[in-house]
Amino acid sequence: MNKKSISYKDKPWLKFYDKGVPSTINFVDCTLNDYFDEAINKYADRVAFVSQGYEMTYRELGDAVNKFATCLADFGINKGDRVAIHLPNILHCVAAYYAVIKIGGIVVMHNPLYSPSELEYQFNDSGAKVVVTLDLFGNTIIDLRSKTQVKQIVCVSLRDYLPSNVDPNTILSVEPKQAEDVYKWKDIINKYPAQPPKVTVTTEDIAQLQYTGGTTGVSKGAMLTHSNLTKQLQQIDAWDTTIHRGDAMTMVGALPFFHVYGLSTVMNLNIYDGFKTILTGRPTPESLIEIIQKYRPQIACLVPTMYIGMLNHPDFEKLDLTCIKRLMCGSAPLPLEVIKAYEEKAGVHINEGYGLTEASPVTHSNPYGTVQKSGSIGIPYPSTEVRIVDLETGENDVPVGQPGEMIIKGPQIMKGYWNRPDETAKTIRNGWLYTGDIAIMDNDGYFFIVDRKKDMVISGGYNVYPREIDEVLYTHPKVLEACCIGIPHPTRGEQIKAFVVLKEGETATEKEIIDYCATKLAKYKLPTIVEFRTELPKSNVGKILRKVLREEEMQKLK
Repeated sequence: MNKKSISYKDKPWLKFYDKGVPSTINFVDCTLNDYFDEAINKYADRVAFVSQGYEMTYRELGDAVNKFATCLADFGINKGDRVAIHLPNILHCVAAYYAVIKIGGIVVMHNPLYSPSELEYQFNDSGAKVVVTLDLFGNTIIDLRSKTQVKQIVCVSLRDYLPSNVDPNTILSVEPKQAEDVYKWKDIINKYPAQPPKVTVTTEDIAQLQYTGGTTGVSKGAMLTHSNLTKQLQQIDAWDTTIHRGDAMTMVGALPFFHVYGLSTVMNLNIYDGFKTILTGRPTPESLIEIIQKYRPQIACLVPTMYIGMLNHPDFEKLDLTCIKRLMCGSAPLPLEVIKAYEEKAGVHINEGYGLTEASPVTHSNPYGTVQKSGSIGIPYPSTEVRIVDLETGENDVPVGQPGEMIIKGPQIMKGYWNRPDETAKTIRNGWLYTGDIAIMDNDGYFFIVDRKKDMVISGGYNVYPREIDEVLYTHPKVLEACCIGIPHPTRGEQIKAFVVLKEGETATEKEIIDYCATKLAKYKLPTIVEFRTELPKSNVGKILRKVLREEEMQKLK
């Protein structure tokens, strides 16, 4: 089959599916509540989550969920009402999430590090009536409440769940100031019975609003239904034919649950499968290495900064990774040198994939058993259609091997943006989600992200994709992290500026970096300016924020 005869409708990727992976899935229609109740009954005495050394069984989790759901109903939360969860990866986060959806509420997840103004905007946009927060942030939320529709605030403490050998006084805690309708998690769990009201929840009901910058514009709430989220789990499960539901598996719970990547691929998936999850609210290289050494997990789903952080930690050399069966990575491309280092150390390849909030989030992954192409996001999941269309109209398929905007259709695609029909219409057209990512598909049906549509630089009339330059910079032996952007140039339109973080103890000059790139890139793609930094701005899942760097440069120009 030659290039010209291949089309996206041919789905050439299907021939690279692992044996046993279906091209389409005969989905079971169910809600998150259905599979949660199934897990609680089937794995009652199995440890579900471990946090700060405290082991919570599935039975204990179910009890906490039912008690808090009873409380929320007493607060006046009805079907369709929004409840904000403002927590790191701790046991309360899991219990609160499932308690909200148990009574038909809609969960709104928030990064605990958001500023008060960001929280105010999102609370008001969603119309959240209750906020569940860590006691360390309690006073901030109390002060913010009068500017929102929030009525009740529930403060949880890191001291609520500790093993018997840990002194609670050694754990940081803050007593929130006295205020009306402010409650403590422990008081609620001790007060309410595990008897929530019966509420009919359907697969098409919204389970959560996940705020995102989205493919266009300002922060918007992606409406993810029970159907979106449960069918996504069935897709993830179908992709791996060697690990099955009910297996006694342990997974690292480092990806933040307030981001849909961690929520779907770790929190929800592990309950769906009956696995044990080791939680860490602060995924530092030290904490990740400690988890692997102590708990010997079989599965780790991380982001590039976590892999790079461990790789550059002095204890990495003596870290035993023979327990690992699966290493997965998303949110940003992983440098090839990092993939090779882990492959040599663990004996398994880091499986890279792709997703976005509006898709619950995963749409692509490299296969586990057939061909894995480094630098590729892999091939589409079962029951997922993908096309690459022209950047001008977004309607015509571009030839295979040529760049264009990647658009996606599948059961995991969101219902739309909360209260934003115009933005929804821009992003979802005729059932296709327009991702804003520029990609190519090769003859085998493997997809490669070239760049964000908004990140493309036009220099001297040429289209330049900063991601390509990033990849080259990562191959430099002295470079730890790198990110390139386009900045205005008086004659060329734009020029490339590189931001570089060097490995500890290394030194380099601007000329050295540019000369290195010149051995691997066309002249028009070369960075003309190199700025060395000690760190780069990152999102809550560790993705380097190119947009922030660009905004900083624009401010300098002003």
